[in-house]
Amino acid sequence: MSKRSSVAAYGDESGPLVQAEKLVKRFGDFEAVRGIDLEVRRGEFFGFLGPNGAGKSSTMRMIASTSPRSEGRLSVLGMDPDRDGPRIRARLGVVPQQDTLDVELTVRQNLQVYGRYFGLSRATARAKAEELLDFAQLTDRADAEVESLSGGMKRRLTIARSLVNDPELILLDEPTTGLDPQARHLLWDKLFRLKSQGVTLLVTTHYMDEAEQLCDRLVVMDGGRIVAEGSPAELITRYSTREVLELRLPPGEKDAAVDVVSGLGQRTEVLPDRILVYADSGDAALEQVHARGVRPVSSLVRRSTLEDVFLRLTGRSLIE
Repeated sequence: MSKRSSVAAYGDESGPLVQAEKLVKRFGDFEAVRGIDLEVRRGEFFGFLGPNGAGKSSTMRMIASTSPRSEGRLSVLGMDPDRDGPRIRARLGVVPQQDTLDVELTVRQNLQVYGRYFGLSRATARAKAEELLDFAQLTDRADAEVESLSGGMKRRLTIARSLVNDPELILLDEPTTGLDPQARHLLWDKLFRLKSQGVTLLVTTHYMDEAEQLCDRLVVMDGGRIVAEGSPAELITRYSTREVLELRLPPGEKDAAVDVVSGLGQRTEVLPDRILVYADSGDAALEQVHARGVRPVSSLVRRSTLEDVFLRLTGRSLIE
């Protein structure tokens, strides 16, 4: 699918699906989103990363047309959410962080009833439910009560429900939180399938490997601002090194080793339990560590990841 020009005018449905300029969201005196510029292209998988309180959810709610912006410009599906909120919401699929399934209905009934909310006829809603049951691999549980489903099954049902109106844009808030690795990977497969069908997806996630696997592009938010933007590979190249050497030292020897290993790579980071040396070649750095007389208890050479970028940009301190 070809990607559209980024210079399309606001309100032009042939342009990006989401476009924001100097977008601000305030809650009283608190500024949750502080003048961000954003563009989401058609057919791409776009991610929001950031610590708690970074402004991700506030931005997603403005895009979902459920929370009005305080300042700035915002276009979703070529429309202004302030004027065209109902029309926008009719063309969106939304997967909230917490499942909001109706536990008093069966799996099939959850899909059929939701279809009726979007004005589908009974016959169309029934047919759509069968199609989505197959997509979510829940056909054999169609008549089961929702409460009996596993966490992974509930997430697949929630995603299937978000597709009942054939949305052009799907917003997913922490879609795999709490799932085991097998369920996460099955859900990834479903999201890849949607992308291959031309659906545009926006996701917030705390899983760096998920963002690295799924996203074509992403932004890192911190303190209500966008601090970095690009593809996962671009961000790793820009903010980290090709490899990272992790050194664990015997008790009492770490402080002395820090002075010895500093300068071996582009950057050294000291953690409570280990030293990280960021270098283009971790093996070459390890050879120099040994040559300087440092004998770590264990060492690991790995490639840089999006998590390295995230922690460098947002810090390692826990923000509540």
